Parts: sequence; structure tokens; C-alpha cells
Amino acid sequence: MHPNPIPSLAIFCKVVDNYGDIGICWRLARQLRGEHRVAVSLWVDDLRSFRRICPTVDPDAGEQDIDGVLVRHWRDQEGAFVPQEVADIVIEFFAVDIPPGYVAAMAQRHPRPVWFNLEGLTAEEWVEGCHRLPSMHPRLKLTKHFFFPGFTAKTGGLLHEAGLEQARTAFQADRDAMAGFLSGFGVTAQEMDALKVSLFCYPHAPVPALLRAWSEGGRPVTCLVPEGVAAEAVTGFIGAPATAGSHATRGALTLRVLPFVPQPDYDRLLWACDLNFVRGEDSFVRAQWAGRPFVWHIYPQDENLHHKKLRAFLGRYLGMDGGLDAWAAFSLGWNGAIDIASMPSAWQELQAALPRIAVRAEAWHREVLAHGDLTTNLLEFARELGAGQENPV
Repeated sequence: MHPNPIPSLAIFCKVVDNYGDIGICWRLARQLRGEHRVAVSLWVDDLRSFRRICPTVDPDAGEQDIDGVLVRHWRDQEGAFVPQEVADIVIEFFAVDIPPGYVAAMAQRHPRPVWFNLEGLTAEEWVEGCHRLPSMHPRLKLTKHFFFPGFTAKTGGLLHEAGLEQARTAFQADRDAMAGFLSGFGVTAQEMDALKVSLFCYPHAPVPALLRAWSEGGRPVTCLVPEGVAAEAVTGFIGAPATAGSHATRGALTLRVLPFVPQPDYDRLLWACDLNFVRGEDSFVRAQWAGRPFVWHIYPQDENLHHKKLRAFLGRYLGMDGGLDAWAAFSLGWNGAIDIASMPSAWQELQAALPRIAVRAEAWHREVLAHGDLTTNLLEFARELGAGQENPV
């Protein structure tokens, strides 16, 4: 029950990282609508990227209803709006510039909307001091608040839908269900018995060296990679264009190219694999909810600022556990923060540590979830900010 539901909310999303930005915003929009009865408008500038993770999207539609969410094609910054078009809560994702006409209408609306800048995820300590801080508009009577996802009680938490944990544990406890799901991608019973790895990374990852280490190793590996990811390395391994359905076996490695799948199926892929290579923010968070070992490829930034963010996360994740040094070293090498002198050796050390990493993955899962989920935390803060206004949110 929601005794004081929020009538309307608008999310403004510009797709920068191909699928991560829209992936986060689409999960947020669906949870707001499905669990909290919020009327959500999702403004997106790149509907074709959106369609890769949500096949029902019409990339040519100006407006469309998808799962109860009003998806609007955000074409430009022009146009005028009236106050009645402004939502009760306005979210700009990762500091995008909302159309000036919309901002002007926000200032004319009574009561004024609650305005959030939903920031990117980082484990750095400074976010705890900036989470929920206000920022006054330089000209208009509007206040924006920063909302940071994070891993501690002093941040907004992470996106996590109700029922996700029950679905995950039931799926992972049912080997037949996992085998049936993976068989849809062509995975055979023999490949199911191998070490199953999903691979999602940026183009500069040292994929060729890792594929060689797997193919020349002593343990069978089944690698599942979405179409378009590490395309050059995958094409080189297969010996043909890396399109969905392509596959090849070289030595101990069988590699299969998967189509991009809807978000619920990507979750199941992470749940079904023994190790997940993920990138950016959306798949990074979902890998943590999978309770499986993972290696994160962080989005690259100028002056290697992403290495600082990576080390902050590794330090928080490791805590006092010195038994995960191989995982930390491999993660740093995968991201170019240190040199991997020998990929076969680095892989062997990581592989040997997987059982211990799996134990830590489950413990970390519980620790982070104890802080609540981002969507609920954000709505609670919105209600605090709306208290005392006419028709409070």
C-alpha cells in the first residue's frame, strides 16, 4: 500500500554509454511505475539504443506507452512548456541539461516540483557529504538536490526491485531452469558443465589475451558474449563475423555470441554464469545482485580518474579480506591500472580464488541491500522535501 502516492515523475536521459544510461533509467522508470504507482514520463534522446534492451520500443515514435511508462523521444532543447506539463518530481540523470522551456515552466508551477540530479555511482567517500545537498538555480526560484547511489547508509543505495532476491535464489537453485534458459542460446549440456562466463566490456579490454588463456587452459570454459561486444577479438577467435548465434570451440574454450536481450533475461544470464565480466554502471550493479564473482570494467575517464574510482570500490568490497588479492590484481590489470605480466598466470590465480570470491559476493550482497533500494529511498526523500507544500508529494 502507498498511502501518499506521487502522482507524476519525469526522467530526462541522454544515452552516452550506449546501454548503461538508458538501462539505469529504464529500470528506475519500471520500478517507479510497477511498485510505487507513479505516473512516469521517460524522456530519451536515443530510442535505437533503448530498443536493444527493450525490443518493444518503436525507435520512430514521438510518444509511446511501454509497460505503463510514457516514453517520449527527446529530440532537442527547443520548445515551450506550460506548468501543467511539469511533473511533481523531475529527475535529470547524470547532470543532463533539461530543456530550458521545461525549466522555466518548473519555476512557474505551483507547487514547484521536487528536482533531483541523479548522479553516477561511485564508492568514493566524498559522495556521502554531497548526497542530498541542495543547489539553488542562479536565476529562478528553484532548488535542485543531488542524489547519489552508493554502497553505504549515507548514500541513496542501489536499484533493486521487490522480489528480485526471491527470483534469483529460486533460479540459481534450479539447475534445470538454468540449463533450459542457456539452451535457448545454443549452450549444450557439455558446455553447461564447463566454467560459464559472461563477457561484457569496453573495446579496449585485453580480451584477446584472455581468450588465449582460456583456450590454452586446463579447465573448459564456456564464454557468452553479447553481439557487438569485443567484436574484433571475438571475430578473430571465431574466424567469421561475430553475429548473434555465431560460435566456435578452440582448445578448452567455447565462445558463443548472444543477441542483446531484455533486462530480465540479462539478469538471468548473470545468475546462470559462474563469473561475470561487466562494464559501466547498470551491469555492474546487476552483477552484484547476482551473488556471483564478477570483474568490473569501469567507464574510462580523462587522466585515468576511473582508476581512482575503481580502487575506491575494490577497497570497500575487499574490506579486511586479504584472500581476494588475486581478484583485485586481475581487476586492476583488466582496467589498465597495472600491467598484467602474464594473462595465463593472472587467470589461473583468479580461477583458484573463485570459491572464496563467491562467498564474499553473497556477503557483500547482504551488506549493501541492508541500506534499502534507491527507488524507495529517493521517493522518501522527495516526500520529505514536499512536506508543507500545497498538495505535498
